[in-house]
Amino acid sequence: MEQPNTIRYITLLLTFCAGFCDTATFVAADELFSAHVTGNFIVFAYDLVHYEKSQAWIKLLSFPVFIVSVSIGGRIIARTANRYTVLAIEGLLMLSCGLTILAMEYFAPIPSGTLFTIALALVFAMGLQNAFSRLYTKETYGPTTIMTGNVTQLALDLEMGLRTQFDDSVGTALKKQAFTLGGFLGGCLCGGLLAKQMGLGSVAAPGVLLLLMCVALFPLGRKD
Repeated sequence: MEQPNTIRYITLLLTFCAGFCDTATFVAADELFSAHVTGNFIVFAYDLVHYEKSQAWIKLLSFPVFIVSVSIGGRIIARTANRYTVLAIEGLLMLSCGLTILAMEYFAPIPSGTLFTIALALVFAMGLQNAFSRLYTKETYGPTTIMTGNVTQLALDLEMGLRTQFDDSVGTALKKQAFTLGGFLGGCLCGGLLAKQMGLGSVAAPGVLLLLMCVALFPLGRKD
């Protein structure tokens, strides 16, 4: 597999996973963001102001979970010989969370405490992805969990294109942003639709896709 294609596939799948998980937890786990954890501050404040949610503190708990996850992700990356190991662990977490939810729902409704615990495990999984994206910036076209920086770059690329009549370099940059933003949007749409039908168990699907990608790329993932 050629390196440009590798970057393209990794970017597309990681952004898809982040958009999927973020939307799935928001829809099926009391409006909790798993990838965009700073957004939980806003939801927490909203819940307090409107006195609507008794579990508002869960939103704040996601922040230390995310910090611990990123730290552990950095240590895993430092101590393993293959850079994709941390993504394989992320995929296993997503798959395990999804299958656990589906199995429990088969027998009885899931208690809210159990649901939130699994949602926080997904926050942990997204923290691992953030660590990978931060430490291996050349493996993707940009951040894969938060799109604000990518949208900013898209706007700058469009402005540059207007000045240069969209030369080849600008066209290449816009194609990269199309993969990044398109993958995230596709993940959000799929996550929302499946979470509405299947609940949080739907996160097993992107977990399988991520594991398959890691299996395919593992021979290329040895550190230099």
